[in-house]
Amino acid sequence: MTRFSAPVVLLGLILPLIAPSETTFAQDLPEPPRASFSNAETDLAARRALDYLAGAQQADGAWESGGFGKATSVTSLAVMAFLACGHVPGEDGPYREAIERGIAYVLDHQRPDGMLVSNTSHGPLYCHGISTLMLAEVVGMTPDPDLAARARNALAKAVELIVRAQQVPKSPDHAGGWRYQPGSYDSDLSVSGWQVVALRAARDAGCTVPSEAIDDALDYVRRCVEPRSGGFSYQAGRGGPNNPRTGTGILSLELCGEHASPEALAGGDYLMSHPPSWGSDYFFYEAYYCSQALFQLGDDYFLPYYRQLIPILLDHQDPDGSWFSTSGNDRTGGRNYCTAMGVLALAVEYRYLPIYQR
Repeated sequence: MTRFSAPVVLLGLILPLIAPSETTFAQDLPEPPRASFSNAETDLAARRALDYLAGAQQADGAWESGGFGKATSVTSLAVMAFLACGHVPGEDGPYREAIERGIAYVLDHQRPDGMLVSNTSHGPLYCHGISTLMLAEVVGMTPDPDLAARARNALAKAVELIVRAQQVPKSPDHAGGWRYQPGSYDSDLSVSGWQVVALRAARDAGCTVPSEAIDDALDYVRRCVEPRSGGFSYQAGRGGPNNPRTGTGILSLELCGEHASPEALAGGDYLMSHPPSWGSDYFFYEAYYCSQALFQLGDDYFLPYYRQLIPILLDHQDPDGSWFSTSGNDRTGGRNYCTAMGVLALAVEYRYLPIYQR
């Protein structure tokens, strides 16, 4: 029986930004429960970041990723940032055009084999998994039947590629996971996490996802647990645990029906003893994954972590509304990547994205 019963990417030419205004944000955000910080502050920070992203979009609908150029991954993260704050394609609003052009860019760059990628990155499955997730969220949110149909068709092809890539013969340590290329013979938790979340979102959007794909993926994720610490490693027995990897592992288990499993709870305890820290490697990757993962585990885990994360984000937002990491691989992803991930971390409690539901 399937356990799918529950509801880097390092990838910006920045254009002139749009001045923040009080009218450029969703007006009906869900109410409490909220963490113990100012709602007005966090809402303003998200609004300023969205205004920045709207101004940084390229004429063809793409967002650039640092030195990597235009990327479906960062474009998809930017689209999801708008969606996470209640802005929906097919509905009037200040960001409708930006959202719809971003979605069109991704759809226009699907290859015949189903791959969603617009550059020659060494890790196209990063781009593909993120873009598949975005399309699944669009299918679940847009009231536009034509857009939903086009996104659903592309989503089905994208899911088929993910499943095919998982079925490449691999050694026992790597079986069930994914790595950079569809034909890779090894796996890592970072790439695998995006595919798992994408499959869960696609399943929720009505796409056929084989139960065996989920079961095999969860077996791989559990093999990445580092028993002594409870954290999750980059690969089974390799790479050592850190916060981003642990958040990825917890979220994968939680979203696929393994709620409050021993592995997820041990990972949650690991994160409680390793608080977020500005300037750490993969800070924005951590902010994205760990906030979602601990939200799924429950408020006993989520609120203590989130109360530490939010002041860091508020204190380090640049005057133009963007974020940009001072070090680590996040910085190579570029300002658009950091900004989109910052919004997605802030917006967990808004609960607009289907993937953010408990």
